[in-house]
Amino acid sequence: MKKRGQTQQFDKASFKASVKKHLVTTYAQNIETASDKHWYLAVGKALAEISTGNLLETEKRVANAQTRSVNYFSLEFLIGRLTGNNLISLGLYEQISDAVTELGFQLTDLLEQERDPALGNGGLGRLAACFMDSLAAQEFPSVGYGLHYQYGLFQQSFLNGHQIEFPDAWREAEGYPWEVQRPELNQFVGLYGDVSFYTDDEGQQHRRWNPAVTLQGIAWDLPIIGYQNQSVFPLRLWECRAPVPFNLAKFNDGDYVGAQQTQIAAGNVTKILYPNDNHDQGKVLRLTQQYFHCACSIADIICRHLKNGHEINSLSKFEAIQLNDTHPTIAIPELMRVLLDDHQLSWDDAWAIVSKTFAYTNHTLLPEALETWSEALIGELLPRHLEIIFEINHRLMAQVEAKWPGNNEIKRKLSIIAEGQSRMVRMANLCVASTYAVNGVAALHSELVKRDLFPEFDELFPGRLQNVTNGITPRRWLKYCNPQLSALISEKIGTEWPAHLEQLEAIAQFATDTQFQQRFAEIKKQNKQRFANWVAENLDIELDTNAIFDVQIKRLHEYKRQHLNLLHILSLYHRLLNDPTFDMHPRVFIFAAKAAPGYALAKDIIYAINKVADKVNNDPRLNGKLKVVFVPDYRVSLAEIIIPAADVSEQISTAGKEASGTGNMKLALNGALTIGTMDGANVEIREEVGDDNIFIFGLLVDDVEKLKAEGYNPHTYYEQDSLLKASIDLLDNNEFDAMDCAAFSNIRHNLLEGGDPYLVLADFADYVNAHNRIDAEYRNQTQWVKKTILNTALVGKFSSDRSIRDYVNNIWHLTALPQ
Repeated sequence: MKKRGQTQQFDKASFKASVKKHLVTTYAQNIETASDKHWYLAVGKALAEISTGNLLETEKRVANAQTRSVNYFSLEFLIGRLTGNNLISLGLYEQISDAVTELGFQLTDLLEQERDPALGNGGLGRLAACFMDSLAAQEFPSVGYGLHYQYGLFQQSFLNGHQIEFPDAWREAEGYPWEVQRPELNQFVGLYGDVSFYTDDEGQQHRRWNPAVTLQGIAWDLPIIGYQNQSVFPLRLWECRAPVPFNLAKFNDGDYVGAQQTQIAAGNVTKILYPNDNHDQGKVLRLTQQYFHCACSIADIICRHLKNGHEINSLSKFEAIQLNDTHPTIAIPELMRVLLDDHQLSWDDAWAIVSKTFAYTNHTLLPEALETWSEALIGELLPRHLEIIFEINHRLMAQVEAKWPGNNEIKRKLSIIAEGQSRMVRMANLCVASTYAVNGVAALHSELVKRDLFPEFDELFPGRLQNVTNGITPRRWLKYCNPQLSALISEKIGTEWPAHLEQLEAIAQFATDTQFQQRFAEIKKQNKQRFANWVAENLDIELDTNAIFDVQIKRLHEYKRQHLNLLHILSLYHRLLNDPTFDMHPRVFIFAAKAAPGYALAKDIIYAINKVADKVNNDPRLNGKLKVVFVPDYRVSLAEIIIPAADVSEQISTAGKEASGTGNMKLALNGALTIGTMDGANVEIREEVGDDNIFIFGLLVDDVEKLKAEGYNPHTYYEQDSLLKASIDLLDNNEFDAMDCAAFSNIRHNLLEGGDPYLVLADFADYVNAHNRIDAEYRNQTQWVKKTILNTALVGKFSSDRSIRDYVNNIWHLTALPQ
């Protein structure tokens, strides 16, 4: 094993021979006639030989190190295309490019054949991917645990402006070249059934779960490759299958569907990410999915722990489990069940292990996003786990009684079981009560978690609630996605910065250097042209790269306020047509987002933006001053094109609603200036880059709370602001030739009669003023480029390497693998 910083040894002739071998023997293609896609697959398989060998070697090093590992539980890992990024980490990009050229191809063309793995959706999954990258880069022992989705969330397209969802068959017929199946790690998972007592040989009574249904978890590993250190850690993904997938007797009787019913039902568990749960069947499927993920992962951790020669009582010494949001919370009672029932530990001994093993990351303050499950559903699907949850809650309530004697109101608030017409299990409360550390993901968010969300828990468990500000991996989000800027930075400050992002501060000295400004601006212009070429080719829209590229790319949700952005676009459209004195620098508004299939208003907002785009992009009266582009099927590989091209980064959530955000970090790192509220990590970005290099607007958290407490009336703002009124009124006429006028009316109704829950109207005027400042400052290109350079230079804090070090030092207490 080479020392950190040394790259993988490479034999070009052997690599080319391996590619040809896989082309012929793995994919059955003739070398003379094979497509680009099959050459990409063969290149990936040849590279996977390197990564799989390094993975097995790293597993040995972890076992020999006898040190603690972290197990990162997340229902999504939005990893993006692996091949190009893995070549960066292996230090082989140039060598492989040369080898592929000698085979008669361009590496960049082959990389475009790769479909993004459909294993995540938004910031939660991308954060998990960045964290795994940083764990590997710093060689902290780790395993990521997720699900091997067949179709992911969905593949998005637009039909007459409406979002249309299709299955995202990311593995296609040939599979994904980087993944390797690990049959020796397969697990079995029970569901339903009942719980009984039995007496052991020593006369002790125990509880035993008797599942009625059994599923099989098939282990697939994807390699997380450390940056130029040859360590490879697994992203372990579980695929659900039936242990007995085919009933021959039923088939012979002519019941061809029934013969495969068990496999169909099992396969549904890992078909898609976040199955729609606005009906009972969806709720059952989603909870089954969560438990399947957790049960397979807990079993794998314990098997590894025992295989390494450790006693079960030492589990928390060697294994930490991080719960990425509440989706994997059921892992807590599952580990208790295994320790109590399978290993026959006492409650106190089992609890001592569990409460020192789990830590929990809270990602939201939104009440509707704090997951709850009906007691009845858990009791039916997981009867033993419900018993354990009851006991955890019983002991929690005893602690609450000791702290606040007779205070039933605090008991009601902290109880894991929420009383009501149907009793619900609060997964966030279960997490806080059962873990040794709870963290928010930005300084403001963590303070609000302690102040507003869990103040009594903070008092009951002093020091448990902490902060770890999110971060992004600079390897993918600068070195890989913006190679020209990366080369310029390396020319000026050396090549160590991708592993030490704080070194970027050294380029601040060049912010006023005319030559450096010119080169920085030229790179931005080339990145804008690259995106403009993609838009022209794929969407048939011509963009002016001299225009301001204004970008909002993130999950479509009301609190992220894409409809505030839309209202501003409508205001510009109104002013261009009705105010002869109004002038604006040409602006391109760029959106990319998916709306959850059952989220009607989010889909209405997508439709409205698309119909407005159809109008303004083809209206000759605007003289090209205003363009709107909604990029379909947003994914990591598209973000890698859009982010380097952005001039302006829209981070406009209602203050107090965004936990952190990481898109804001990626865009700032690539030299985009943020327009944003004092929300999430925007607060810390402002602290780093300075007031002069960011555009802050809108209500503060306390202002939001005060306004709502006083009785917010959106009609007041509508009636008193003529520009706002004109913009909203455009939602209620036929200006945009919409076939579905109801979508526009629904947005208008939400903003007025619906009470405007995210205070779009209250922030509109200040938002417009902030955009006016952007327009004015962009016209002074010397000052604008200075600001963009400083944004890149001063956001080194937001490396996920730093985030991981915070977790390692304050929560996980890990030691990097020895050399």
